[in-house]
Amino acid sequence: MNSNTLHITNGDMVLKRLDALNFNGDRIVWREMLCEGPTVEEVGSEQFIEARKHFLKENYNITEADYEDKFVSELNKLAAINGYEKIVLWFEFDLFCHVNILAAISYLIQNKKIMPIYVVCSGWVDGELQLKGLSELTDEQFIKHYENKLKLAPEDLAVAHHIWQLYCDEKPIELKAEITKSSNFKYLSSCLRAHVERFPNSKTGLNTLETNILKLIDLHEVSSTHQLCGYVLKYQGYYGYGDMQIERMIKALKPFFKMKEGKLVLNTKVQAVLEGSQNFYDTLKDESFYGGTQKYDFLYNSNNHELVRSH
Repeated sequence: MNSNTLHITNGDMVLKRLDALNFNGDRIVWREMLCEGPTVEEVGSEQFIEARKHFLKENYNITEADYEDKFVSELNKLAAINGYEKIVLWFEFDLFCHVNILAAISYLIQNKKIMPIYVVCSGWVDGELQLKGLSELTDEQFIKHYENKLKLAPEDLAVAHHIWQLYCDEKPIELKAEITKSSNFKYLSSCLRAHVERFPNSKTGLNTLETNILKLIDLHEVSSTHQLCGYVLKYQGYYGYGDMQIERMIKALKPFFKMKEGKLVLNTKVQAVLEGSQNFYDTLKDESFYGGTQKYDFLYNSNNHELVRSH
Protein backbone atom coordinates (compact mmCIF):
# COMPACT_ATOMS: atom_id res chain seq x y z
CA MET A 1 0.00 0.00 0.00
CA ASN A 2 1.82 3.06 -1.31
CA SER A 3 2.17 5.99 1.07
CA ASN A 4 1.91 8.38 -1.87
CA THR A 5 -1.83 7.74 -2.09
CA LEU A 6 -4.79 9.96 -1.30
CA HIS A 7 -7.86 8.18 0.05
CA ILE A 8 -11.22 9.97 -0.25
CA THR A 9 -13.81 8.28 1.95
CA ASN A 10 -17.56 8.70 1.91
CA GLY A 11 -18.01 9.43 5.61
CA ASP A 12 -16.10 8.70 8.79
CA MET A 13 -16.80 4.97 9.21
CA VAL A 14 -14.52 3.99 6.33
CA LEU A 15 -11.90 6.46 7.58
CA LYS A 16 -11.83 4.55 10.88
CA ARG A 17 -11.35 1.25 9.02
CA LEU A 18 -8.43 2.67 7.04
CA ASP A 19 -6.83 3.84 10.29
CA ALA A 20 -7.50 0.55 12.09
CA LEU A 21 -5.95 -1.44 9.24
CA ASN A 22 -2.96 0.92 8.98
CA PHE A 23 -3.50 1.89 5.36
CA ASN A 24 -0.75 4.19 4.17
CA GLY A 25 -1.58 7.49 2.54
CA ASP A 26 -3.42 10.69 3.33
CA ARG A 27 -7.18 10.89 3.92
CA ILE A 28 -9.95 13.30 3.00
CA VAL A 29 -13.52 12.70 4.16
CA TRP A 30 -16.47 13.56 1.89
CA ARG A 31 -19.17 14.54 4.38
CA GLU A 32 -22.15 15.46 2.21
CA MET A 33 -25.57 14.09 1.24
CA LEU A 34 -25.96 15.45 -2.28
CA CYS A 35 -28.75 13.00 -3.10
CA GLU A 36 -31.06 15.48 -1.36
CA GLY A 37 -31.55 19.18 -1.82
CA PRO A 38 -30.35 21.57 -4.53
CA THR A 39 -26.94 21.15 -6.12
CA VAL A 40 -24.83 23.29 -8.43
CA GLU A 41 -22.60 21.75 -11.09
CA GLU A 42 -19.44 23.57 -10.01
CA VAL A 43 -18.75 21.74 -6.74
CA GLY A 44 -17.27 24.04 -4.11
CA SER A 45 -18.30 27.24 -5.85
CA GLU A 46 -19.84 30.03 -3.78
CA GLN A 47 -23.24 29.29 -5.31
CA PHE A 48 -22.88 25.57 -4.50
CA ILE A 49 -21.86 26.19 -0.89
CA GLU A 50 -24.60 28.74 -0.26
CA ALA A 51 -27.29 26.43 -1.71
CA ARG A 52 -26.10 23.52 0.42
CA LYS A 53 -25.77 25.57 3.62
CA HIS A 54 -29.32 26.88 3.22
CA PHE A 55 -30.79 23.44 2.53
CA LEU A 56 -28.99 21.71 5.40
CA LYS A 57 -29.83 24.47 7.90
CA GLU A 58 -33.51 24.58 6.90
CA ASN A 59 -34.06 20.82 6.82
CA TYR A 60 -31.54 19.29 9.21
CA ASN A 61 -30.53 22.19 11.46
CA ILE A 62 -26.88 21.86 10.40
CA THR A 63 -25.21 25.21 11.00
CA GLU A 64 -23.11 27.06 8.45
CA ALA A 65 -20.12 26.78 10.78
CA ASP A 66 -20.57 23.01 11.01
CA TYR A 67 -20.78 22.70 7.23
CA GLU A 68 -17.60 24.75 6.84
CA ASP A 69 -15.83 22.58 9.38
CA LYS A 70 -17.05 19.18 8.18
CA PHE A 71 -17.20 19.59 4.40
CA VAL A 72 -15.76 22.85 3.04
CA SER A 73 -12.49 22.45 4.97
CA GLU A 74 -12.05 18.96 3.47
CA LEU A 75 -12.84 20.31 0.01
CA ASN A 76 -10.19 23.00 0.47
CA LYS A 77 -7.68 20.28 1.34
CA LEU A 78 -8.65 18.46 -1.84
CA ALA A 79 -8.19 21.61 -3.92
CA ALA A 80 -4.62 21.93 -2.64
CA ILE A 81 -3.50 18.37 -3.36
CA ASN A 82 -0.68 17.65 -5.73
CA GLY A 83 1.98 15.04 -6.29
CA TYR A 84 0.06 11.89 -5.36
CA GLU A 85 0.61 8.78 -7.42
CA LYS A 86 -3.06 7.88 -7.18
CA ILE A 87 -6.40 8.86 -5.67
CA VAL A 88 -8.64 6.14 -4.25
CA LEU A 89 -12.36 6.85 -3.85
CA TRP A 90 -14.08 4.71 -1.21
CA PHE A 91 -17.82 4.68 -1.90
CA GLU A 92 -20.71 2.24 -1.63
CA PHE A 93 -23.36 0.67 -3.88
CA ASP A 94 -26.25 3.00 -3.01
CA LEU A 95 -27.73 6.20 -4.41
CA PHE A 96 -26.51 8.29 -1.46
CA CYS A 97 -22.90 7.33 -2.22
CA HIS A 98 -23.20 7.39 -5.99
CA VAL A 99 -24.39 10.99 -6.15
CA ASN A 100 -21.46 11.91 -3.89
CA ILE A 101 -18.95 10.04 -6.03
CA LEU A 102 -20.24 11.73 -9.19
CA ALA A 103 -19.71 15.08 -7.48
CA ALA A 104 -16.25 14.10 -6.20
CA ILE A 105 -15.11 12.98 -9.67
CA SER A 106 -16.53 16.14 -11.22
CA TYR A 107 -14.67 18.20 -8.63
CA LEU A 108 -11.41 16.44 -9.49
CA ILE A 109 -12.03 17.03 -13.21
CA GLN A 110 -12.96 20.68 -12.67
CA ASN A 111 -9.76 21.18 -10.69
CA LYS A 112 -7.64 19.30 -13.26
CA LYS A 113 -6.45 16.59 -10.90
CA ILE A 114 -5.04 14.22 -13.50
CA MET A 115 -3.35 11.54 -11.37
CA PRO A 116 -4.85 8.01 -11.73
CA ILE A 117 -8.19 7.68 -9.96
CA TYR A 118 -9.40 4.36 -8.54
CA VAL A 119 -12.70 3.33 -6.99
CA VAL A 120 -13.32 0.86 -4.20
CA CYS A 121 -17.05 0.12 -4.15
CA SER A 122 -18.90 -2.26 -1.86
CA GLY A 123 -22.03 -4.20 -2.79
CA TRP A 124 -22.43 -7.89 -3.47
CA VAL A 125 -19.84 -10.06 -1.75
CA ASP A 126 -19.14 -13.72 -2.57
CA GLY A 127 -21.05 -16.00 -0.22
CA GLU A 128 -23.25 -13.20 1.16
CA LEU A 129 -27.00 -12.95 0.61
CA GLN A 130 -27.27 -9.18 1.11
CA LEU A 131 -25.54 -6.12 -0.24
CA LYS A 132 -22.81 -4.99 2.13
CA GLY A 133 -21.51 -1.55 3.01
CA LEU A 134 -17.76 -1.04 3.32
CA SER A 135 -17.97 -0.73 7.10
CA GLU A 136 -19.80 -4.09 7.24
CA LEU A 137 -16.98 -6.01 5.54
CA THR A 138 -14.58 -8.21 7.45
CA ASP A 139 -10.97 -7.01 7.51
CA GLU A 140 -10.10 -9.65 4.92
CA GLN A 141 -12.96 -8.58 2.62
CA PHE A 142 -12.08 -4.91 3.10
CA ILE A 143 -8.45 -5.46 2.07
CA LYS A 144 -9.53 -7.65 -0.86
CA HIS A 145 -11.84 -4.86 -2.07
CA TYR A 146 -8.85 -2.52 -2.04
CA GLU A 147 -6.68 -4.98 -3.92
CA ASN A 148 -9.43 -5.34 -6.56
CA LYS A 149 -10.01 -1.59 -6.90
CA LEU A 150 -11.12 -0.31 -10.31
CA LYS A 151 -8.93 2.12 -12.21
CA LEU A 152 -11.17 4.66 -13.92
CA ALA A 153 -10.54 5.13 -17.63
CA PRO A 154 -11.06 8.56 -19.26
CA GLU A 155 -14.44 7.29 -20.52
CA ASP A 156 -15.51 6.44 -16.95
CA LEU A 157 -14.60 9.92 -15.75
CA ALA A 158 -16.55 11.40 -18.66
CA VAL A 159 -19.62 9.29 -17.80
CA ALA A 160 -19.51 10.37 -14.15
CA HIS A 161 -19.11 14.04 -15.06
CA HIS A 162 -21.92 13.88 -17.64
CA ILE A 163 -24.37 12.29 -15.19
CA TRP A 164 -23.47 14.86 -12.52
CA GLN A 165 -24.25 17.61 -15.05
CA LEU A 166 -27.63 16.04 -15.85
CA TYR A 167 -28.38 15.69 -12.13
CA CYS A 168 -27.59 19.36 -11.50
CA ASP A 169 -29.68 20.48 -14.48
CA GLU A 170 -33.42 20.00 -14.68
CA LYS A 171 -32.97 16.92 -16.85
CA PRO A 172 -34.31 13.86 -15.02
CA ILE A 173 -35.71 12.40 -18.25
CA GLU A 174 -32.28 12.52 -19.90
CA LEU A 175 -30.83 11.10 -16.68
CA LYS A 176 -33.27 8.19 -16.82
CA ALA A 177 -32.00 7.36 -20.33
CA GLU A 178 -28.58 6.66 -18.78
CA ILE A 179 -30.00 3.62 -16.92
CA THR A 180 -29.72 1.41 -20.00
CA LYS A 181 -26.14 2.42 -20.81
CA SER A 182 -23.32 0.19 -19.62
CA SER A 183 -20.41 1.57 -17.61
CA ASN A 184 -17.68 0.42 -15.24
CA PHE A 185 -19.75 1.76 -12.34
CA LYS A 186 -21.35 -1.58 -11.46
CA TYR A 187 -24.27 -0.23 -9.43
CA LEU A 188 -24.91 3.02 -11.30
CA SER A 189 -27.93 1.79 -13.28
CA SER A 190 -29.62 0.50 -10.11
CA CYS A 191 -28.99 3.84 -8.38
CA LEU A 192 -30.39 5.83 -11.30
CA ARG A 193 -33.46 3.60 -11.33
CA ALA A 194 -33.93 4.23 -7.59
CA HIS A 195 -33.53 7.97 -8.22
CA VAL A 196 -36.23 8.01 -10.91
CA GLU A 197 -38.61 6.27 -8.48
CA ARG A 198 -38.09 9.09 -5.96
CA PHE A 199 -40.46 11.24 -8.01
CA PRO A 200 -44.14 11.05 -7.01
CA ASN A 201 -46.16 8.24 -8.55
CA SER A 202 -48.56 9.58 -11.16
CA LYS A 203 -51.47 7.65 -9.58
CA THR A 204 -50.90 8.23 -5.87
CA GLY A 205 -48.58 11.23 -5.44
CA LEU A 206 -46.28 9.16 -3.19
CA ASN A 207 -42.95 7.90 -4.40
CA THR A 208 -41.77 4.29 -4.15
CA LEU A 209 -39.93 4.60 -0.83
CA GLU A 210 -42.79 6.56 0.78
CA THR A 211 -45.21 3.84 -0.29
CA ASN A 212 -42.88 1.16 1.05
CA ILE A 213 -42.74 2.91 4.43
CA LEU A 214 -46.52 2.63 4.71
CA LYS A 215 -46.34 -1.02 3.68
CA LEU A 216 -43.85 -1.66 6.49
CA ILE A 217 -46.32 -0.25 9.03
CA ASP A 218 -48.94 -2.58 7.54
CA LEU A 219 -46.68 -5.65 7.65
CA HIS A 220 -45.07 -5.25 11.07
CA GLU A 221 -46.10 -4.51 14.63
CA VAL A 222 -44.45 -1.11 14.89
CA SER A 223 -44.50 0.56 18.31
CA SER A 224 -42.76 3.86 17.46
CA THR A 225 -41.46 6.00 14.63
CA HIS A 226 -37.96 5.14 15.88
CA GLN A 227 -38.65 1.43 15.32
CA LEU A 228 -40.16 2.24 11.92
CA CYS A 229 -36.97 4.11 11.00
CA GLY A 230 -34.99 0.96 11.81
CA TYR A 231 -37.16 -1.13 9.48
CA VAL A 232 -36.83 1.41 6.67
CA LEU A 233 -33.05 1.56 7.04
CA LYS A 234 -32.92 -2.23 6.75
CA TYR A 235 -35.29 -2.61 3.81
CA GLN A 236 -34.58 0.50 1.72
CA GLY A 237 -32.63 -1.22 -1.05
CA TYR A 238 -30.43 1.03 -3.16
CA TYR A 239 -31.19 4.36 -1.48
CA GLY A 240 -28.59 4.31 1.29
CA TYR A 241 -30.38 6.96 3.33
CA GLY A 242 -29.33 7.68 6.91
CA ASP A 243 -31.42 8.07 10.06
CA MET A 244 -31.96 11.81 9.61
CA GLN A 245 -33.28 11.42 6.07
CA ILE A 246 -35.62 8.55 6.95
CA GLU A 247 -36.96 10.38 10.01
CA ARG A 248 -37.72 13.40 7.83
CA MET A 249 -39.64 11.21 5.37
CA ILE A 250 -41.62 9.55 8.16
CA LYS A 251 -42.57 12.96 9.54
CA ALA A 252 -43.91 13.99 6.11
CA LEU A 253 -46.07 10.84 6.04
CA LYS A 254 -47.84 11.63 9.33
CA PRO A 255 -51.19 12.24 7.50
CA PHE A 256 -51.33 8.50 6.77
CA PHE A 257 -50.88 6.91 10.22
CA LYS A 258 -51.41 7.45 13.93
CA MET A 259 -50.45 5.89 17.27
CA LYS A 260 -53.20 3.69 18.69
CA GLU A 261 -52.95 1.32 21.67
CA GLY A 262 -49.15 1.35 21.61
CA LYS A 263 -48.56 0.81 17.91
CA LEU A 264 -48.60 2.70 14.63
CA VAL A 265 -51.83 2.20 12.71
CA LEU A 266 -52.55 3.17 9.11
CA ASN A 267 -55.64 5.22 8.38
CA THR A 268 -58.18 4.72 5.61
CA LYS A 269 -56.22 6.91 3.17
CA VAL A 270 -53.57 4.21 2.85
CA GLN A 271 -55.87 1.72 1.18
CA ALA A 272 -56.40 4.30 -1.55
CA VAL A 273 -52.62 4.66 -1.86
CA LEU A 274 -52.04 0.92 -2.13
CA GLU A 275 -54.88 0.53 -4.64
CA GLY A 276 -53.78 3.58 -6.61
CA SER A 277 -57.35 4.87 -6.47
CA GLN A 278 -56.67 8.32 -4.99
CA ASN A 279 -53.96 10.90 -5.55
CA PHE A 280 -52.34 12.65 -2.58
CA TYR A 281 -49.95 14.81 -4.63
CA ASP A 282 -51.40 18.04 -3.21
CA THR A 283 -51.24 16.71 0.37
CA LEU A 284 -47.52 16.02 0.19
CA LYS A 285 -46.28 18.62 -2.28
CA ASP A 286 -43.41 20.73 -0.98
CA GLU A 287 -40.31 22.50 -2.30
CA SER A 288 -37.99 19.48 -2.21
CA PHE A 289 -35.16 19.34 -4.74
CA TYR A 290 -33.11 16.49 -6.13
CA GLY A 291 -30.11 18.25 -7.60
CA GLY A 292 -31.41 20.72 -10.18
CA THR A 293 -34.95 19.34 -10.25
CA GLN A 294 -37.90 20.03 -8.00
CA LYS A 295 -39.33 16.73 -6.82
CA TYR A 296 -42.94 17.64 -7.58
CA ASP A 297 -42.26 19.01 -11.08
CA PHE A 298 -42.16 15.45 -12.45
CA LEU A 299 -44.29 12.33 -12.04
CA TYR A 300 -43.25 8.69 -12.28
CA ASN A 301 -45.49 6.30 -14.22
CA SER A 302 -45.02 2.87 -12.66
CA ASN A 303 -46.67 1.11 -15.61
CA ASN A 304 -44.16 2.18 -18.27
CA HIS A 305 -41.42 3.47 -15.90
CA GLU A 306 -41.41 6.86 -17.62
CA LEU A 307 -41.12 10.35 -16.16
CA VAL A 308 -43.45 13.14 -17.27
CA ARG A 309 -43.77 16.77 -16.26
CA SER A 310 -46.48 17.35 -13.66
CA HIS A 311 -47.66 20.56 -15.31
